[in-house]
Amino acid sequence: MHIHILGICGTFMGGLAALAREAGHRVTGCDANVYPPMSEQLRGLDIELIEGFGAEQMALKPDVFVIGNVVTRGNPLMEALLDAGAAYTSGPQWLAENVLQGRHVLAVAGTHGKTSTTAMLAWILEQAGLQPGFLVGGVPLNFGVSARLGTGKTFVIEADEYDTALFDKRSKFVHYRPRTAVLNNLEHDHADIFPDLAAIETQFHHLVRTVPSTGRLVVNARDEAIKRVLARGCWSEVLRFGTKREEPGGLCARGDPHSFDVLRGSLKLGHVEWPLLGEHNQMNALAAIGAAEHVGVATEAACAALASFQNVRRRLELRGEAAGVKVYDDFAHHPTAMRTTVDGLRRKIGHGARILAVFEPRSNTMKLGAMKAQLPWALEEADLSFCLQGNYGWSAAEALAPLGNTAVVAESVDVLVAKIVQAARPGDHLLCMSNGGFGGIHDKLLAALAVP
Repeated sequence: MHIHILGICGTFMGGLAALAREAGHRVTGCDANVYPPMSEQLRGLDIELIEGFGAEQMALKPDVFVIGNVVTRGNPLMEALLDAGAAYTSGPQWLAENVLQGRHVLAVAGTHGKTSTTAMLAWILEQAGLQPGFLVGGVPLNFGVSARLGTGKTFVIEADEYDTALFDKRSKFVHYRPRTAVLNNLEHDHADIFPDLAAIETQFHHLVRTVPSTGRLVVNARDEAIKRVLARGCWSEVLRFGTKREEPGGLCARGDPHSFDVLRGSLKLGHVEWPLLGEHNQMNALAAIGAAEHVGVATEAACAALASFQNVRRRLELRGEAAGVKVYDDFAHHPTAMRTTVDGLRRKIGHGARILAVFEPRSNTMKLGAMKAQLPWALEEADLSFCLQGNYGWSAAEALAPLGNTAVVAESVDVLVAKIVQAARPGDHLLCMSNGGFGGIHDKLLAALAVP
């Protein structure tokens, strides 16, 4: 089968492309912006990438067009295939029908930590010899690819609540029909399609409705929104994580995030010793351990597997060092994730060095300005903050005004780089945060810093 994917460079659609290629299909695709790491992965798989959405791509005559949710009415290729009556489907539906059917699906959902937790869970199952398939919204360093079919019965998938396609406004995850579902946390996001947190809770309730009675929900015991979701109806076994030690049945941690015991109530089940920092990663680990248990992996074995977990690309990834300044890349784009990332770096380097936070409000939610008031809170632990001002309809300078002269705004990446280099000094840590390519700012910073 020949499939042509519209929006192929998104993390989900790029992973789908890799799975389809591995399954023996001919895969081509197009996108408006082609940037790493997905572009590198796709080219490495010999998948032809076409820049743009020109109607001339109809000449490829694929068996089916797979439509990403970045595609809207008015898109030239979408209009052409509709006019031609060509066969099309959404990415999640294609995945459900061609990859997930007959597998034990373990889905990881939540506002934050989906990618890391999915990667942790896949690695635990791999180390347990289950040879899982997986689709992660990033590139796990342990595997080097964002997706693979796997030869075992399990399939681990990052379960996004964003909408499926222009013709299917349900959340992606309702297509996956998991037997094991992680509900990591819940916060308002995707303000372009969800007016408030209650609307997102409804979608999560729909996900809960798809889990069978013999399935398991692995849920964050501390999250009030998730409690409300379960109160609307629950038909499956529930394992809570992040519980207090006196609470029987749930999973909890004792110790620092980089070295902790895993307990069920007061009973020690295993110990995790790993390089990751931050309580959020500790919580992610508990979620992954609880999900792996549902497919027969003992907690002690899961803990041992996490000792060799290497995280995911673009999660506090050190891109290089020049003139004594380290440059990091991180996918954080929601204020809560940004604050968590800054805090994670601070824990890593201590208070003796400066953090220069560099960010691009690129997500649809941030472009709408729905969370601009939270930006000073997200960045307050950084020593200096630098923001790219795009055509957002709101002023980044005004939003960051509470930070005073520690915040700098520029209207182009090149000007931003110049301002950062002017402020940077040896020993600094430059933390670049964006859910896109950020105009190649990492390499530009390293090149500019290297100039004597």
